[in-house]
Amino acid sequence: MKKFFCVVAVCAATVFCCGCGEKRPAKIQSVDTAMGTVIQQSIYTTDELSNGAEEILDLLRELEEQELSRRIDTSEIWAVNASAGNKEGYMLSPQLAEVLEKCLDVWKQSEGAFDVTMGPVVSLWDIDGWAAGEREGTFVLPEDELLRDALEHCGSEKLQLNESRLYLPEGMMLDLGAVGKGIALDRILEYLEKDEKITGAIISAGGSVLTFGEKPDGSDWKVSIANPAEPSESIGVLTLAGQWCISTSGDYERYVEVDGVRYHHIINPATGYPADSGVSGVTVLTKDGFLSDALSTACFILGPEKGTVLAAQYGAEVLFVNRDGSIRMSDGMRKYFQGAK
Repeated sequence: MKKFFCVVAVCAATVFCCGCGEKRPAKIQSVDTAMGTVIQQSIYTTDELSNGAEEILDLLRELEEQELSRRIDTSEIWAVNASAGNKEGYMLSPQLAEVLEKCLDVWKQSEGAFDVTMGPVVSLWDIDGWAAGEREGTFVLPEDELLRDALEHCGSEKLQLNESRLYLPEGMMLDLGAVGKGIALDRILEYLEKDEKITGAIISAGGSVLTFGEKPDGSDWKVSIANPAEPSESIGVLTLAGQWCISTSGDYERYVEVDGVRYHHIINPATGYPADSGVSGVTVLTKDGFLSDALSTACFILGPEKGTVLAAQYGAEVLFVNRDGSIRMSDGMRKYFQGAK
């Protein structure tokens, strides 16, 4: 689950003039949807006619439709999955080859907690579809036999990646849902860095947030972290300067309930069931969008002890909200986090 953040900002889109005659950056705001989630943008630019917000939305839609979606037949991931069982394999684009190399690294370092081959199991549960109201009738837990069969077609150790050619065994299916928003942050950052007129921005894509540059008044960025018990409320705020990527995974938005038991969409590869590590929410802070997203999922599955160790391996900071409401965080996260009063 990727819960989008509340971005603290003042609505404005006016160009102010300084005493020196130079224009202060205008603030362009946008709220729209892409990649199946809400995209909130606040961009500061010296070009008041900038269409940067629209171009970023186009970038995200193109990313989903041409690269990442396992459901859209124009995407590369769809083509990769369609090649399952092909003895000739599939020649990956440089971008996707790099992503899968990084996915395999996190899979290894997390001892399998993060695994992008869980497509068969994710499809069997289809928590996203049920939570979004796309399925009719009453939710029924997957049958054990079907779940065992799906798990037999999962496992990154089964992948063969040789010089950008991927050999995907028959019955396997890649699912990049756990890193899609993080990849989006990295692409947005590339865009922002190329536009010299953009001086600052804060952009959220579902449960992932990117901060970039600075505000005209020089104040820090503020990113609120939702309270899993009451998602409309906050447990505290991250105060950040400059460029950062923040991703949150939680059990409190995309889920179904059966007999009083909540079944969320973050699947533990070891069991095929929603992860049960005693954690309700995990927030990861780092400079890299992909890592923030991948690590938030892996740390949620691993729990506070192993999750903190994993985050440290990548130089990331992490905050856990446990099911009992208690908070645990890495030492470095304390520098940025202020709890709600």
